Amino acid sequence: MSFQDKTIQCSDCGKTFTFSAEEQEQFQARGYTNEPKRCLECRQARKLQQNSNGSNSYGNNSYGYNSSPRQMFPAVCADCGKATTVPFEPKQGRPVYCSDCYRKVKPAR
Repeated sequence: MSFQDKTIQCSDCGKTFTFSAEEQEQFQARGYTNEPKRCLECRQARKLQQNSNGSNSYGNNSYGYNSSPRQMFPAVCADCGKATTVPFEPKQGRPVYCSDCYRKVKPAR
């Protein structure tokens, strides 16, 4: 299929921009069915705004994970007695292991 450059008006700023034949081929190869509705500058500004808010359509970042540091809790290893930290709040009566001892006792996958 032969593509030709198209002129489109940006839905955000109203400026006209060119949707080149090369870009149209890339859109088709990626399976996109809609033409862009924003110029390059407005698309970049929108991405920056979404990233600075710490969220997008997937949640907190592009991988769906919160980028803030994970809360860690102090614990004492039930096997060797070494002080350690774990990413969950230890419960009374449940053993907690340091990373070395956990590797020894964890079930094989």
